[in-house]
Amino acid sequence: MSFSKVYMISVPGVVGQVWLLEQIPGPPSRPLIGNVFQLAVEPSETVMGNIINAQDNSESDYVKAVERMIKIIKLRQYRPWLHLNFMFRLLGPTKEHDACIDILHDMSRRAITERKRARAKQQEARNEPQECDKPGKKKRLRFLDLLLDYAEDNPDLTDENIREEVDTLMVAGFHTTSSALNWILYVIGLYPDIQAKVKEEIDGIFGSSDRPVTVADLRQMQYLENCIKETMRIFPPVATISRAIQEEVVINNYCIPAGTSVTVFIYKLHHDPEQFPDPEVFDPDRFLPENANKRHPFAYIPFSAGPRNCIGQKLAMMEMKTVVCILLRRFRVESQVPRENIEIISTVVLQPKNGNILKLFPREKLI
Repeated sequence: MSFSKVYMISVPGVVGQVWLLEQIPGPPSRPLIGNVFQLAVEPSETVMGNIINAQDNSESDYVKAVERMIKIIKLRQYRPWLHLNFMFRLLGPTKEHDACIDILHDMSRRAITERKRARAKQQEARNEPQECDKPGKKKRLRFLDLLLDYAEDNPDLTDENIREEVDTLMVAGFHTTSSALNWILYVIGLYPDIQAKVKEEIDGIFGSSDRPVTVADLRQMQYLENCIKETMRIFPPVATISRAIQEEVVINNYCIPAGTSVTVFIYKLHHDPEQFPDPEVFDPDRFLPENANKRHPFAYIPFSAGPRNCIGQKLAMMEMKTVVCILLRRFRVESQVPRENIEIISTVVLQPKNGNILKLFPREKLI
């Protein structure tokens, strides 16, 4: 299944969320806080529809379960004695952990059941629009539909297999994308010269047209892509990753036995001055081919690396470029917190301790 097809499913929801931003009453400039989370959740909800109801209800059971699971995972990560399953079952918050898992699984199963029931009503599916972002717009599909379509021709793909895929895509994209978008918009709003170059690139593609973003458009946004990459270098959404050593390995004369759990500190790796001179300086040109090719291939790994890297990294990049593109076609972004005042904390994702306050100023349309 191509990421381009999944991407085209996600775009209408992003457009709808930006359209809602334009309708918010108030002064020309306004804080943009919770809306960044909504922009990130919208493509994720496209996996199974708006059943989690995150936009309308930030206190939904699903959202709260994901938030709590993240805290439990971090708690376990920082307590080595809880790494062993039997110790976690004995000493960890297992009842709460299992309750959160049940909520996540039940929600996914319910989404699958309800969608299969709706699909069974063939006449209704053919004649009535299911979801629209605006009146008169094309019917909006879900990624879940693609999985169910595939299952019809491949009976070995069970509902539980589909549930596992839904859970993976929902939870993996829930906070990582919102964290990355938060930092990207913060950086773009912090450096007016960078924002001007991104706008110039976007305006060169669209001019005064208000047409939708296409995959072909995204391929032309090379400077924006370099800005996103540099943002994820300085503020990697996931600061650490863990791996289990399958075979004994020797590194710098230290023998690491098989079965050992090791942690890679991506944040530190991305700030290595040997690989990235002046690592605190924001410089998108680091990712020009002639510069990137000089670095070690594993010096930059915001999506992890190797056979267990992020399977959705191409989709994530497409979604991030789309959100920034759609916003900058309509607004000028201004960050309100100087970089030296930003306190960074890491839960499962990297985030500002006190949040990032952004302001949006509507742009005048190009003539």
